[in-house]
Amino acid sequence: MTDSNFTATYLDEVVAVVRRIDPAAVDRMVDLLVSLRARGGRLFVLGVGGGAGNAGHAVNDFRKICGIEAYAPTDNVSELTARVNDEGWETVFVRWLATSNLRAADALLVFSVGGGDAKRNISANLVRALDFAREVGASILGVVGRDGGHAARVGDAVLVVPVVNPETVTPHTEAFQAVIWHLLVSHPRLLAHEMKWESVR
Repeated sequence: MTDSNFTATYLDEVVAVVRRIDPAAVDRMVDLLVSLRARGGRLFVLGVGGGAGNAGHAVNDFRKICGIEAYAPTDNVSELTARVNDEGWETVFVRWLATSNLRAADALLVFSVGGGDAKRNISANLVRALDFAREVGASILGVVGRDGGHAARVGDAVLVVPVVNPETVTPHTEAFQAVIWHLLVSHPRLLAHEMKWESVR
């Protein structure tokens, strides 16, 4: 495949992903986030790798644009690395959530390519956090790829980014995490504060 063919093919795949996304799954996320804000719950955004970067950006948007109290454990590098060093990677999120007193009024939003898989020991930190959220009764939302993994199985509103090419699952999933959270914060039911460039006429 030539470079130009790859570019055209990749962009065609993006279009194919858009066409296969389930709007009803996104609307379920909107419903849960509207309820979360109304009851004064907090949103905890979890991700690793590219998902961690997306989590930090999403936290900013949910706080600034929607007025939802939101946090990402990966934004605190000191605590994150101390917990990994002293307690281990598998428990880093669940311990952080326990210290934050995660409760039924709160919600988790997971950004992950695979959604976690306990049997194969993939993203065990996310699996433990999701199970803890279930135990306390917190809502679980997510934008994940492949078959959605553990997040899709236990979640309340989880969008599985459609796979159009098994060779580009990760880039499409991580890119569409950004598309979906920007859709959410722009949704008229969640938008609380107009964004700068939309307010400049």
